Amino acid sequence: MTPAIDEGKLNQLVGQMLNDLGGAASVAMVRMGDALGLYKTLHEEGSMTSEELAEAAGAHERYVREWLAHQAASNYLSYDPANGKFTLPPEQAMLFAIEDSPVTMLGAFDGVAAWAEGQPKVQAAFRDGGGVGWGDMAPCLFCAVARFFRPGYLQNLVQNWLPTLDGVVAKLRDGARVADVGCGHGWSTVIMAQAFPQSQFFGFDFHPGSIEQAQAHAREHNVTNAHFQVGTAKDYGERGLDLVTFFDCLHDMGDPSGAAAHVKETLKPNGTWMIVEPMAGDNLEDNMNPIGRIYYAASTLVCVPTSLSQEVGAALGAQAGEVKLREAIMAGGFRNVRRATETPFNMVIEARL
Repeated sequence: MTPAIDEGKLNQLVGQMLNDLGGAASVAMVRMGDALGLYKTLHEEGSMTSEELAEAAGAHERYVREWLAHQAASNYLSYDPANGKFTLPPEQAMLFAIEDSPVTMLGAFDGVAAWAEGQPKVQAAFRDGGGVGWGDMAPCLFCAVARFFRPGYLQNLVQNWLPTLDGVVAKLRDGARVADVGCGHGWSTVIMAQAFPQSQFFGFDFHPGSIEQAQAHAREHNVTNAHFQVGTAKDYGERGLDLVTFFDCLHDMGDPSGAAAHVKETLKPNGTWMIVEPMAGDNLEDNMNPIGRIYYAASTLVCVPTSLSQEVGAALGAQAGEVKLREAIMAGGFRNVRRATETPFNMVIEARL
């Protein structure tokens, strides 16, 4: 017998689907607005007609006109029918035009595009349970990840996260040795190196292309106390470290407990390991919210397949939660593990011997 349809629930679901499809359709539109400088031009110049924006941005008016209509319908821009002008309000500018804003979303839109590009490889892995290596993901993923996480590190790392670790800031000011493992494009390493010029920072990542970008960023910012080389979490060579940092990468590793054991061997007896991970509760029901929804998608399309492509293939996932993370950390030999602080997007864990 076919269950009766609740028309109210059906209509609510259709409305949700329309919002979801509108958001999905906006990914390409936002990325074009960013790449063509349309948001920044509106931010710098103020209210503009489609003709004015097209001329200022060096674009074809008919395309710009249609793009502007979509942006206004999406509430990304405001529109005044009295004069035919479009405006990027200051709140929207924080998301679309100001690169260092703590709530910029441009990297997230880039990331969603990269996830979609990688769908065929991950979809094939669903059948056989295999993995998809980090280096085999869509090429634009690496830049998107760096761009997405950079604002959070810029706003929180030195100001809010490091001070919550026991005695670490004093060591960094005096001159410490630090390994930033899984450093990607090196923004976390560069930010710390700029803040603590007396310390030496060593960034490691197993993706050669990311290390090249990290080296370029260090040169671009005239940072001489940050050094980058290819290395994994289980074989990086530095020893006698005061601090080891893992930013948003432990859950991606095939053998997180093995990585923890290697960190233990490379730290001084009074050293500290800082693990920054996506914010998550320990149960599915704790993560049924907008942030969890995005992170589960990222986990399905990137984090789990990346881990399954490596040894052990623990596949913790981007929403592992503190209990699973703590188990992996303590399995590597750490005994003192605590959540030092958190944001809506990240939890910061301190581990000591």
